[in-house]
Amino acid sequence: MKCKLALAQINTELGNLQANLKKHLDLIDQAVAQGSDLLIFPELSMTGYLLQDMVPQVAIKPNAQDPIFSVLLQASLKIDLVVGFVQEDERNRFYIACGYLSAGEVVHIHHKIYLPTYGLFDEGRFFAWGDSIRAFDTRFGRFGMLICEDFWHASVPYLLWQDGADVLIFSSASPGRGLSNQPQVDSARWVDHINRAYASLFTTFVAHTNRVGYEDGLHFWGGAMVYDPNGDVLARAPQVEETLLFCEIDLAQLHRTRTRLPLLRDERTALVQRELSRILAQGSRPSGR
Repeated sequence: MKCKLALAQINTELGNLQANLKKHLDLIDQAVAQGSDLLIFPELSMTGYLLQDMVPQVAIKPNAQDPIFSVLLQASLKIDLVVGFVQEDERNRFYIACGYLSAGEVVHIHHKIYLPTYGLFDEGRFFAWGDSIRAFDTRFGRFGMLICEDFWHASVPYLLWQDGADVLIFSSASPGRGLSNQPQVDSARWVDHINRAYASLFTTFVAHTNRVGYEDGLHFWGGAMVYDPNGDVLARAPQVEETLLFCEIDLAQLHRTRTRLPLLRDERTALVQRELSRILAQGSRPSGR
């Protein structure tokens, strides 16, 4: 089976849900016109990143009764969507979330697991952390979604891999950090290395969409990319500028790669479980010989 991806590398207006919704709908029309099957937006694509005290004002509930989300659900009748937003749950907790929408339904929602609260990041002050990691079924196969800092922690994509995900979708609002004599900022190079490593180690497709633009002094570098299960780049967007990147993936590549390189077959999950249990039980005690 083949799936034509569209990756929307966009700038957003901080806190302006209506303006950002209009941009989403315009890009949906463009992706549909190009015959795309799935359109992927960046982290917090509906709201912008540095929300801070605006979080409660822009939070939405992912159902057909919400005036913003109902429009996105209607649009998903034409094309599958991955959108980033702030979710408020029934206990009034707020999450950085991404949702997979298809055929007018919410297929899956992921809450960001790891909230960076160091350096220039302050997410832990304003958001609750997610506490579940699940792959999910789509009409193209089994997918997994992660948000930014989540894919800096190898355990999270590993769990999605073990839960059956053959396509990993990473959405981010990653600002540029670290200048060097390379054509990319350091943070862009780090993310590129990680995406390639996960595609290779887990023999999966990796599709990553990052936002662009400036927001309160932060510069978001873009650089959307797609890797195949061999760790080869299939498509890459330019940095800095808004781009709608198209890339077709062929799910039959999974069979070819895993026949040649049976890493999934040979993974010893019971051993991992046993050793993690030992490490957790040991706690802070020194290990003796």
